[in-house]
Amino acid sequence: MVYLNYNNLDGETQEQLLKQSIIEIEERHGKELRMYAVHNQMEYDALLEEEAIRNLYKFIFNI
Repeated sequence: MVYLNYNNLDGETQEQLLKQSIIEIEERHGKELRMYAVHNQMEYDALLEEEAIRNLYKFIFNI
């Protein structure tokens, strides 16, 4: 069995997973992230993308 993480995947797969992760994070934590971004004067989209990438690094893909 081969274990892969997000960095080991090709660019197209990474982009697809990132889009899915952004949707998932926005659904689960969008309101809290928006409030955090406003309170700390941060760009919401950049914060959302950072959290989505952080979310992807938690996964290990088995082949």
